[in-house]
Amino acid sequence: MVDADEALRRIRRGAAEILLEAELAERLNSGRRLRVKAGFDPTAPDLHLGHTVLINKLRQFQDLGHEVLFLIGDFTGMIGDPTGKNATRPPLSRDQVIENARTYESQIYKILDPEKTLVMFNSSWMGEMKAAELIRLAGTHTVARMLERDDFHKRYIANQPIAIHEFLYPLIQGYDSVAMRADVELGGTDQKFNMLVGRELQKLNGQPPQVVMTMPILEGTDGVNKMSKSLGNYIGINEPPDEMFGKLMSVSDVLMWRYLELLSAEELRVIEQWRREVAEGLNPRDVKFRLGREMVARFHGLEAAERAHQSFISRFQQGRMPEEMPEVEVAAQGRGIGLPRLLKEAGLTESTSEAVRLIRQGGVRADGERVSDPGLEIHPGETHVFQVGKRKFMRVKVR
Repeated sequence: MVDADEALRRIRRGAAEILLEAELAERLNSGRRLRVKAGFDPTAPDLHLGHTVLINKLRQFQDLGHEVLFLIGDFTGMIGDPTGKNATRPPLSRDQVIENARTYESQIYKILDPEKTLVMFNSSWMGEMKAAELIRLAGTHTVARMLERDDFHKRYIANQPIAIHEFLYPLIQGYDSVAMRADVELGGTDQKFNMLVGRELQKLNGQPPQVVMTMPILEGTDGVNKMSKSLGNYIGINEPPDEMFGKLMSVSDVLMWRYLELLSAEELRVIEQWRREVAEGLNPRDVKFRLGREMVARFHGLEAAERAHQSFISRFQQGRMPEEMPEVEVAAQGRGIGLPRLLKEAGLTESTSEAVRLIRQGGVRADGERVSDPGLEIHPGETHVFQVGKRKFMRVKVR
């Protein structure tokens, strides 16, 4: 087993906060195998790279010899985590939660070691809890304490409704730590309040309080909002290799470094060397290639990563057309339709004036050939593949 100082150095990487680090150091020094918990509510069927920030850290603990408790919140998933929400979330049905939980189990072993992972469901203990026990649990915290949570406080001040069951969510998440006898709990920075409730409940139940470790929230491909399937800015770990590679190549040169720090297994000293090389003139695209290959290889294998890399180069650097692309039909106006209007109608440009500008700048191709005449007309019955910029391809039929 790695010595405690080296273990702590690895664990610190990418973490936002460790409460309390002295307690964690003491437990690492004890040589005892720690029980490291992280919970995931199965509110959507697929995991994305934002989820893997936590899962990667769990794998680090496994590699250091500790046991991971992967909690699937099938009970809390029916409540709906109120964290960061400005309105009460609609609860999921039991069938939805079970189906999503099943897909989680099939995906996590792309990262975690099955031999060192204990998958648990909080319905195992919450489903058995009697009403009197739940009331006693609710009696451990006051409404005033709950309103210290930033999202609850904002909703209260804004006179937005807060349902009673939402106050139960942090208590149930905290009680999970009691039931699982967790030594360490990992969560996003938005989960800090809930995890500290776990510490308090463990103390009340005569257990050593867990160390709380928060991890940063990963921004999506837009570089602004939390990665989320609902916002369309996500990179799913089950996405096809070409799609995953292309999305990683689309992130900004600034966001690329954050992805490397939070997602890559490369040593920080190596990433810092890449920073220096970029500052000295290396194209940031070449660093993104490394990130893209590593992520695709992690979830699809080395061969798939290499094929995705070569496919990207072929499509976007050598101008080859992809085999699959959207297809649309547009209506001709009389004998034909002008190319600028066709591009707008097909959704390849926002306006005809933008289309004219791009055509004049050499940014439009038809069937692989650059088009330079904004006055070009396309006639009924014709079908062509149009490319606008580097990434927009569409097969358009004129009727």
